[in-house]
Amino acid sequence: MELHGNARLTPASRELLCRRVRADGWTVAESAFAAGVSERTAYRWLARFDAGEPLTDRSSRPGSIPNRTPVKVEAVIERLRRLRMTSSAIAAKLGMAVSTVCAVLARLGLNRLSRLEPAEPANRYVRRHAGELIHVDIKTLGRFARPGKRALGLGPGRRTSGAGWEAVHVAVDDATRLAYVEVLADQGALTAVGFLRRAIAWFAEHDITVKEVMTDNGSAYRSFDWAAACATELHVTHIRTRPYRPRTNGKAERFIQTMLREWAYGRTWQSSSARRRGLAPSLRYYTTKRPHGSLGHKPPYSALAA
Repeated sequence: MELHGNARLTPASRELLCRRVRADGWTVAESAFAAGVSERTAYRWLARFDAGEPLTDRSSRPGSIPNRTPVKVEAVIERLRRLRMTSSAIAAKLGMAVSTVCAVLARLGLNRLSRLEPAEPANRYVRRHAGELIHVDIKTLGRFARPGKRALGLGPGRRTSGAGWEAVHVAVDDATRLAYVEVLADQGALTAVGFLRRAIAWFAEHDITVKEVMTDNGSAYRSFDWAAACATELHVTHIRTRPYRPRTNGKAERFIQTMLREWAYGRTWQSSSARRRGLAPSLRYYTTKRPHGSLGHKPPYSALAA
């Protein structure tokens, strides 16, 4: 049961108000004052109490809507919508107002194209061994020389004019969630290849041999330099996600969200250089101490040791 947002009394309080008057001898004014409502409200609940009606909020929906779109017309609108026609096209075909068609589609839950098909089930997977697959992605962050107004609580602000951007390159192991991160000048192909070399070498220092690399369809990952480095130099298999499906590379996306919340936006940095220096301690905490939900609330290093 849902109460009205401005309701002063719950059903139990309403019943108490009525029983004080009918059973305990209170006056309506005394009972209303004790409940914090007007006498008019108290009389209304007393009438419903005496009639044996439930003391719950009634629906404000009208009993009848004379001008509502007929059910048969709604069925036609639904069939046309399932042919992926827009509301404007449906309105033109049926000679109806667009607002009426939009209202019907909202009532049917078909106002978005994504709702025409059943929800896609979650496709979760975890590789069994470290190094079988690493997820690589990039997040750009604005450079700044001083904290902006938004960080200082002074209202909306912009990044330092003309400071440019820096690219946060991440590589996350699918099995252990062990992560390697660098803040680099750009997200070009040669920069991405250099990051991949260092990431694979870092994983090798932890006795992890990388076999496959998954990325999105960014220009750096579609370049000849990247393909050549993966095939001939690093000997890893490159896997690209389906276009417009970032969830396929979800482990990297989720790690980036965590790093943004706990590192990049977790405190007020005095400059982007200070933020960059703060990456190593934050990453160390993530890999050695921070509980990870998918690892039984243990840090990635514990999964690597196991």
